[in-house]
Amino acid sequence: MEILGMILMGVGFIAMIIGGIWLLVVAFQESLLWGLGCIFVPFVSLIFLIKYWDKAGKPFLIQLAGIVPFIAGSAMMPAG
Repeated sequence: MEILGMILMGVGFIAMIIGGIWLLVVAFQESLLWGLGCIFVPFVSLIFLIKYWDKAGKPFLIQLAGIVPFIAGSAMMPAG
């Protein structure tokens, strides 16, 4: 079960990374300030997501979907 847990955690982590990078790319495509703001200023990513849901929704949902296998995998890992 530990190996399956590690695989699930890896898949979830990769999905979250891909979604996060894709969201940054979309922000930089909109403007340089949006991209820099998403990197350096807290909550700008959330504002960008709400304002440009049509462009940023899919990367966010991929990022969100990566949380499910990550948590399932971490639940399979032994404590301690």
